[in-house]
Amino acid sequence: MEVLKEKVEEEEAAEREEAAERAEKTERTERTERSSRPIEALKQETTLTKEVLRDLEQKLSEIKVTIPDEPLAFTKDTIDISELPLSYKINTPKEEHLLQVADNFSRQYSHLCPDRVPLFLYPLNECGVPKFVSTTIRPTLMPYPDLYNWDSCAEFVSDFLTMVPLPDPLKPPSSLYSSTTVLKYQKGNCFDFSTLLCSLLIGSGYDAYCVNGYGSRDLCSMDLTREVCPLTAKPKEIVQEVEKAPPKKYAIKPPRDLSSRFEQQQEIKRQRAIKAEEEKQLKEAEERLLEEEKAAPDSLHGLRVHSWVLVLSGKREVPESFFIDPFTAHSYSTQDEHFLGIESLWNHKNYWINMQDCWNCCKDLTFDLGDPVRWEYLLLGTDKPYLSMTEEEEEGMNEEDDMENRGREIEEKSFDMPHSWVEQIEISPEAFETRCPNGKKVIQYKRAKLEKWAPYLNSNGLMSRLTSFEDLECTKTVEIKEWYKNREDMLELKHINEGTGLKIDYFKPGHPQALHVHAYRSMLPETNRVMEFYERARVDGLMKREETPLTMTEHFRGRPDFLSYRHVNFGLRVKKLSLSSAESNPRPVVKITERFYRNPAKPADDDVAERVFLIPEERIQLRYHCRDDHITASRREFLRRTEVDSKGNKIIMTPDMCLSFEVEPMEHTKKLLYQYEAMMKLKQEEKLSRHQAWESELEVLEILKLLEEEDEAHVLTISIYDTKRNEKSKEYREAMERVMHEEHLRQMEVQLDYLAPFLAQFPPGEKLTRWQAVRLKDECLSDFKQRLIDKANLIQARFEKETQELQKKQQWYQENQVTLTAEDEDLYLSYCSQAMFRIRILEQRLNRHKELAPLKYLALEEKLYKDPRLMELLKVFM
Repeated sequence: MEVLKEKVEEEEAAEREEAAERAEKTERTERTERSSRPIEALKQETTLTKEVLRDLEQKLSEIKVTIPDEPLAFTKDTIDISELPLSYKINTPKEEHLLQVADNFSRQYSHLCPDRVPLFLYPLNECGVPKFVSTTIRPTLMPYPDLYNWDSCAEFVSDFLTMVPLPDPLKPPSSLYSSTTVLKYQKGNCFDFSTLLCSLLIGSGYDAYCVNGYGSRDLCSMDLTREVCPLTAKPKEIVQEVEKAPPKKYAIKPPRDLSSRFEQQQEIKRQRAIKAEEEKQLKEAEERLLEEEKAAPDSLHGLRVHSWVLVLSGKREVPESFFIDPFTAHSYSTQDEHFLGIESLWNHKNYWINMQDCWNCCKDLTFDLGDPVRWEYLLLGTDKPYLSMTEEEEEGMNEEDDMENRGREIEEKSFDMPHSWVEQIEISPEAFETRCPNGKKVIQYKRAKLEKWAPYLNSNGLMSRLTSFEDLECTKTVEIKEWYKNREDMLELKHINEGTGLKIDYFKPGHPQALHVHAYRSMLPETNRVMEFYERARVDGLMKREETPLTMTEHFRGRPDFLSYRHVNFGLRVKKLSLSSAESNPRPVVKITERFYRNPAKPADDDVAERVFLIPEERIQLRYHCRDDHITASRREFLRRTEVDSKGNKIIMTPDMCLSFEVEPMEHTKKLLYQYEAMMKLKQEEKLSRHQAWESELEVLEILKLLEEEDEAHVLTISIYDTKRNEKSKEYREAMERVMHEEHLRQMEVQLDYLAPFLAQFPPGEKLTRWQAVRLKDECLSDFKQRLIDKANLIQARFEKETQELQKKQQWYQENQVTLTAEDEDLYLSYCSQAMFRIRILEQRLNRHKELAPLKYLALEEKLYKDPRLMELLKVFM
C-alpha cells in the first residue's frame, strides 16, 4: 500500500513540474511578442487591459460568496467527560498489562513487516486514555425484539447515527469513543458505527467482528447515488414451466402444413436480424448510460481506510459469511468489489492480523481465524479451533514434547482479555422510537430519494417517502410512494404515478368499509376507479369493484347465492330543474349481467351460470351451467311484457314469450306454468339487482366522502400504553396521582394531629365551649402523662427482667462451675457481656426518659394553649 502511495505522489509531482515549465514558456513568448510591437499598440493594449480589469472588478463585486456550513465535527472537545465513570478515565492493572502486550506485539510486527501500515490497536478514548480496541466492544442484548436480527439491528444503527468522515481518509482515527458516547451524541465515524453494531450483534448471538481495511470511495463516503434503492428493485419472476399433456393415442391428426419452408426460413432470418439490431441498439444505449453514470477515476483507490462488520457462518444459523456496511446497513458478499483489502479484525475476545495477500481485493481471502498462517492472533485465548495435524505428524511427535511446547507457548502468549471498560449500552424507548437524529433522515439513491420520519412526527402519520426520478439529476419525478403508520383510517401505502396521474391507496385490515386497495385519478364520483375489499370482513362477500362513467363491475366470493360477478351498464342521467344529488337522481340502469358459481345441489340444467337483464328491451337472457359430459349448455330467453294490456285485461303466458335451447329436450318438458313462475321470479330478481346496483352507487359515494374526511382530518391512533401521547390516559393518571397525594397529606395531618382522638367525641363542625376546651386540654395532658408513665414502666420492666435473667445465669454458673467445659464457659462469658450491654442501654434510656418527660409535658401544654382551636377559649387560664 505504501508503494502505491509513493507512486501516486511521484506522478503528481511530475505533473506539477510540467505545468510550471509550460507556464514559463508561455510567459517568455508573450514577452517577446510585446517587445516587438510598436509603442502606440502597447499603449492601446494597456488602456484596453485597464478597462477589462475595471469591468472584471465590477462583476466580481456583484458576486456574493456564501460561506458553507462547518462540516460535522465530533471531537473530544465537544464531549462532556465530567459525568463519565472512572473506567473511562483510568486503566486497571490488567488493562495496563494488555497495553504492554499490545505494544510489544506491535513493535515485533513492525520489525517483521516493515512495508505494512501500523496496527490499529489502542486508540485514545473520549477521555484521552489509550484503550485496547477489543475492550471497546461491549456485547449487549437489547430488550427490543426488532434488534434481535442482524438486518433490523444494522438498519437501526444506520438510521440512529449521523456519519462523520475520518479526519484523514488514508489513516485510521487516532481515537475510538465508547458506544455510550456515540449513542448520546448520535454521531460517529465508520469505526464508531462498526463498534456499536458489533456490540449489538455479539449480544444477539452472532459471530461478528470489526474490520479495519480499505474500501471504495462510494463506500467510505456513504455515497449511494450510483446504487439502486432496495425498495425499487423488483423481485425476479419465477417462470413456471407448463407440463404438456401426453398425446392421446386416438387424437385427430392436424392438417398438413402446405406453406413454403424456404419462406419460413427467410422470415425467421429477417426476424433474427431485426432482433439482433434492436439488441445492439439497446446494448449501445446501456453502454452510453453506464459511461455517463460511471464515476471519475479515484486517485486514492485502494488507499481509503474504512471499517465494517464481518459476520461468520455458524452461529444463529448463518449459512455463509458476509459483510455489513454500518453506514448503509446493506449486506455484501465477501467477494464484493467495494471491499479492497483487510489489515486486521477483532471482537471482544481477541485481535487478528490478515497475513494473506489482497491483490485481488477480498475475493481470495479465507476467513478461517484458527489458521495461524493466514491470520496472526494477538492473544492465545481464542475460541477459534487450531489447524489439525496429520496422523503421521501426530505419531511422530512425542506427547511429552507436545506438552512441553504447548506449556511454553501458553506461558508466552496466554492472557485473558479484560472486561470491557464501556458502560452497559442502553437505548431509551423514546430514542428507539425516534431513531433518526431529529426524527428525519434523507438518503439519495440512483434516480431515487428516500425520506424517513419518526412515528408521530408528521401529523398525517407519514413514516417514509420514496421519490423515483427519470434522470440522474433527479429533476423529473416518475412516481412517489408514501408509507403511513398509526392512521385511524388504516392507510398504509399511497402510490402516485406522476406520468399517468394514477393514485393507489393501500389499507390495512380494519377500515370501516373493509377497503383494501383504492386506485383512482380523481376523487369525483362516477369516474374511473377500482376498489378492492377484504371479502371476509364484508357480509356480501364483495372482493373488487370497478367503476367507469357508465359502468360498474363487481366481483364476489363466498356468497350463499353463488353470485360471482355483476356488471351494470348505466344510461345518461335525466336532467332535472331542481338541484338534485346523485342519491335522489340516480343514473338509469340499462343492462345488468350476473354470473354464478356452480351450485352442486342443483342439476346443471337448472343451475344458472349467467343472467342478463336487458331493461329497455324488456328481455331476460339465461345461460345454464354445462354438464360434465356435454360441450354445450342450455339457454333460455324471456320476453318480459307488462302484466296487463291497454284495455286492462290480464295477459296470459304464451309460448312465444319464452325462447329456449335445451341440450336434452326429451328429458325435461317445461310447461307454460313453469315458465310463467320462472318469469315472475326473474322479475323480482331484476328489481333486487337494480336495487343492489343503486346501493353500490350509494356505497361508493359514502366511501369517497369518508376518504375525503379522513384525508383532511388524518387522525392518528394512540395506544393506551403510550402515556405520554394519550391525553385521556394522561389526565386520568394525573387525577389519580392528585387524589393519592391529597389522601396522603390528609393521613399525615391525622397522624400528626394530637387532638384528633379527643375531638372525635364531639359532633364534627360544632363549635367548642370554654368548658369543653378545658376538658379537652385536661384529657389530652392526662393521656400524654399516662403514656409517659407507661413508657417508663415498660423500660423499668425490661430492665428488671434482664437483671433477673443475668442473676439466674450467674447463680447457675456458681453451681456448675466445676463441671463446665471451656466451650460452656465461653458461651457464659459471651452471654454476660451481651446482657450487661442491654442492661446499660436500658438504664441510659430510663434515665434519659426521666429527664425529658417533664420537658415534653410542658411543651405539649404550651402547644395546647397556642393551638388555634383552643387558644381563644383558654386565654383566661394563661
